[in-house]
Amino acid sequence: MRTLLVVAGVLGIALAPAPPRETAGPAEYPIKAVALTDVQVTDAFWAPRIATNRTVTIPHIIAENEKTGRVDNFRKAARTLQGPYQGQRYNDTDVYKIIEAASWSLAKYPDPALDRTLDELIAIVAAAQEPDGYIYTPRTVDPATPAAGAGPERWSWLHTSHELYDQGHLYEAAVAYFQATGKRTLLQVAIKSADLVCRTFGPNGRRDVPGHEEIELALVKLARVTGDRKYLDEAKFFLDERGRRHGVEHPTFEPGSRFFMYNDLAYRQDETPVTAQLQAVGHAVRATYLYSAMTDAATLLDDPAYARAVRALFADVTSKRMYVTGGLGSEGRTEAFGPDYVLPNRAYAETCASVGGILWYHRLFLREGRADAIDTLERTLYNGYLSGVSLAGNTFFYQNPLVSNGTLQRSEYFDVACCPANLSRLMAQLPGLIYAQQPGIVYVNLFVGSSARVYEAGKVIRISQATNYPWQGEVHMTVRPERQMDFTLALRIPSWAQGRPVISDLYRYAAPRYAPPVLRVNGAVVPIALTDGYARVRRRWKKGDVVDLSLPMPVQRVLAHDGVAEDRGKAALQRGPIVYCLEAIDNGGSVSTIRLPLDAATAHAFRSDLLNGVETITLTTGDRTVVAIPYYAWNNRGKGEMAVWVPY
Repeated sequence: MRTLLVVAGVLGIALAPAPPRETAGPAEYPIKAVALTDVQVTDAFWAPRIATNRTVTIPHIIAENEKTGRVDNFRKAARTLQGPYQGQRYNDTDVYKIIEAASWSLAKYPDPALDRTLDELIAIVAAAQEPDGYIYTPRTVDPATPAAGAGPERWSWLHTSHELYDQGHLYEAAVAYFQATGKRTLLQVAIKSADLVCRTFGPNGRRDVPGHEEIELALVKLARVTGDRKYLDEAKFFLDERGRRHGVEHPTFEPGSRFFMYNDLAYRQDETPVTAQLQAVGHAVRATYLYSAMTDAATLLDDPAYARAVRALFADVTSKRMYVTGGLGSEGRTEAFGPDYVLPNRAYAETCASVGGILWYHRLFLREGRADAIDTLERTLYNGYLSGVSLAGNTFFYQNPLVSNGTLQRSEYFDVACCPANLSRLMAQLPGLIYAQQPGIVYVNLFVGSSARVYEAGKVIRISQATNYPWQGEVHMTVRPERQMDFTLALRIPSWAQGRPVISDLYRYAAPRYAPPVLRVNGAVVPIALTDGYARVRRRWKKGDVVDLSLPMPVQRVLAHDGVAEDRGKAALQRGPIVYCLEAIDNGGSVSTIRLPLDAATAHAFRSDLLNGVETITLTTGDRTVVAIPYYAWNNRGKGEMAVWVPY
């Protein structure tokens, strides 16, 4: 039962039971992720990280939520504990997100102790729900004096209260827990809450939108798992309502107040209707959650206006607003996208924005089957996302700058703790990002040592990968269909292996060192003719067929578009999908004065004794040797200066 109920990766689309078409919408995603329960990760890069997430990160966050009073807020709301509400008005979501992370982990790795912990935690959450379905501890703990930023009455300050944002993360946690374990306890809480939301908001009810998007994509997941069309309609209502002037008045905060930014409609993507939003603006995390829900609407409701908007937004983000690490959000005070090409290296680049980006890019691929979305996902995954957690798994970055004066370091937790559990829930779902399928086609999206079961025409195809990626570009695959079968194996050829670091002109190689990829089937070279970024091999496959893909990985110097003012005269280092940085500890205690000519000689070597094993790059200029390490691994050896972009 556990396998049948698990969703297909980050989208939360159930493999079974699938709601009937007339209940959940007229369309499906044409491509489906191979479920995480059908993928076993075995490599030396991701398998240890998934294990660390399960054994260190998830228990650490659960403990921090107890220590910081986040769980006690639910006890206080249930009147089993006395005392005032503690912390920020959105702290409920930190509990919901770690329930989701732990659920995905349980789906793959049964753990009776963790299962019991979740049962106990969910019972505490359920007890905090009010009889009509309302669940929002910042108000329920003390209705007369709700937490700062929450309005005086239910739903009264939606632009700042995070009430609907909280519900969204509850729904995502509930769907994950149900699909991972088959238990309905939290799902019933979510349904009761969602029914209240549907009774309250709609064309014939209250017309308003959340200040922080999240409930939209979560309602889609709830519709998929319950088969109830009204949740999909409610998601579309919230999307369509954006950019309209609402009948409910919100307070106007004074300039300089901590809530003043919420007055800005563009900050919360509420200035124009979403189908007219063709340029990414405002808070980056909110935006990526919104764009994910818009992609759901474009696909599940077959809406061409939404489809045009999300494709335009993707082009805008990847060509003008994305850091070379895949990070999003350059404005620190507002955690927001900046103007065209404004990408200062002090980058805010919130970890949550990288997570949100990955959720969105994966949906775009499942909708369109284009490799540009997975290329962007991969860049973010190995760089801007992975930098958010230490190698030990118990300290975190909220923001991920591309330069440091030596004062920054990861923290065990935060007052605003959205990032740790967000990072953890994505790590637990990573096996579901590797492979995908549609009738007659099996996609290999990420190069990760793994084995997978893919179901095609009622038969099982087993595919395995053996690779030392991302350090080496050799990928050895074995295909074992249950019987001889005709299908297409689609292998992504990354943009970085085609002479360009990204899919746009935002970044380019200074002097491309390019050797074309080589593809072999059973030892014979197969010409690579790309379709949507994939090398497609159509044949009658038999048990034991072997596919070898070679992706050359020279060290490349990356330059930014001339519009990125701060990076003029500077270069970054990239090898394969990995972006590198200089860290002071490897370079005489400082990196701020280093200059590296573009023709500086480079070499690379694997260091098993360094940072859990990394490929380092050395550059020689004059009598000096400079050492670069993967950006994701910086700040694992104490504080120190760091730089991704280095003057040449």
